[in-house]
Formats: sequence, structure tokens, C-alpha cells
Amino acid sequence: MGVGKTTTCTLLRDSLDRCAFLDGDWCWSMHPFVVNEETKALVEDNICHMLNGFLRCSAFDNVAFCWVLHDQSILDGLLARLDLRDVRVVAASLVCSQDALRQRLICDVEAGRRTPDVIARSVQRLKLYDLLDTIKIDVSSIPPEEAAARIRALANQ
Repeated sequence: MGVGKTTTCTLLRDSLDRCAFLDGDWCWSMHPFVVNEETKALVEDNICHMLNGFLRCSAFDNVAFCWVLHDQSILDGLLARLDLRDVRVVAASLVCSQDALRQRLICDVEAGRRTPDVIARSVQRLKLYDLLDTIKIDVSSIPPEEAAARIRALANQ
């Protein structure tokens, strides 16, 4: 949370040819915000449905997806449910230093975009990204445009 996933993927959507974008957080937009086994399953079902729809649609050659994915089993579970025939997956994690993350989240809290409890939860999860089988892009000192450019370069390899 707070590393710039949504901004980076928006830039990717706008710079990659024929690109759709899904932010997994959109599937959690609910009030009250309830996290339990039923809602987790619902969200994952919706994410997979949307991603498979984008992947099957001939209007798109690229699909950008972001979500707070701090556990390899969640990523593996989603990928296992997608039709990835003739699809090249570029799995990248945006990471940053604790100081950079704290500063970004403090700005969001002060602007009213997040609640203060997000800081400790986000910092605590940082080390989990080291365990993921993804390409790490350190965004501590680069703007979202640079992060998007690095992902575009990976996608074009």
C-alpha cells in the first residue's frame, strides 16, 4: 500500500498499445469494509472473471493489473485460474524503503486518503515482498513514470 501501484498501472494503460487496466482494490470497494473468507472468495472470483474477460477480448493486447499481493500463494492462486494460453505474464512488485513508504503514507493520511493504521500494516508487510517470485522495482526514489517505463521495457523483451 502506498508505493504507487494504481498510478503506475494507469500510466501503463495509457502508454501500452491496446491496454486494459484492473486495480484489484476496486473489487474491495464496499461499505462496510468486511474481510472474511466469503468476501475474499468473492473478490478473487471477481478479479479472475475480469482478468479472463480482458485476456479473451480481441480489443486488448495488454492487461495491467495491480493489487496488494504480499503472499505467493495468492498470486499463484490467481494465475492458476486464468486462461494464460498465448499470454506472457510479467509479474513485478513495486517496493520501496521503509522511510519512503512511511513518508508516502503519512502524506496520504494527512490528505485524508488513508487512515493512520495503514502505516504500521504496510511497513510490516514490506519484508514479505522479498519472498515473492516477482521482479522487484524499487520506487523509493523514482517517479511512477519511471516505474511504468521499467515495466514497459520488461513487457517488450
